[in-house]
Amino acid sequence: MTITPVETQATPQATPPISVAQQQKASLNASILKSTEVSLSAQDNPLALTLRAIIDELNTALEPEIGPNAIDAAVESGLDVSPEATAERIVNLSTAFFSSFQDSNPDESGDEVLTHFLDVIRGGIEQGFTEARNILEGLAVLEGSIASNIDLTYELVQEKLDAFQLKNSDTQATE
Repeated sequence: MTITPVETQATPQATPPISVAQQQKASLNASILKSTEVSLSAQDNPLALTLRAIIDELNTALEPEIGPNAIDAAVESGLDVSPEATAERIVNLSTAFFSSFQDSNPDESGDEVLTHFLDVIRGGIEQGFTEARNILEGLAVLEGSIASNIDLTYELVQEKLDAFQLKNSDTQATE
C-alpha cells in the first residue's frame, strides 16, 4: 500500500484590520517620502524632511482644537532649508494659529491658553523631529552636518517658541 501525500489548499489568512492610526501613520510616512523625494539625495536636503514631518505632526496635534489641516504647507523646491530658515518657518507656521486656538478655548485665561497652546505645538514639533530623525536614521544619513543641522534647528525652534511665549505673556499681562 502506497501512501500519497494529501494536497491541501492554502487558505488565505485573514489580515488583521489596520487601525485608523496605523493607516494614518503609513500614509504620513508615504507622504513624507513622496513630498520630499527622499532617496540618496536626502543627504542634501534633510531639513526639508524635518520640516515636512514637523508640519504633519503639528497638523495632527492642532486638529482636535482647530480642525483638520490647520497648517497646510508644502515644501517647495528651492526653499531655503538652512537651520535658521527652517526654524523660522516651523515657528511662524505653528504660532500663526494662536488666536484661533484662543477662540477655541474661551474658558482658559490668557496665560493658561498660552501654556496650553505651546504644550500642544511643542508636542507636535517634538514628534515631528523624532519622526524625521527616525527616517533619516533608517536611510543611514543622520550623521555629521546633517545631525548637527537638525540639532541646531531644534534649538532655534525652542528659542523662538520661548520668545513667542515671553512676548505673548507680556501682552496678556498688559491687557
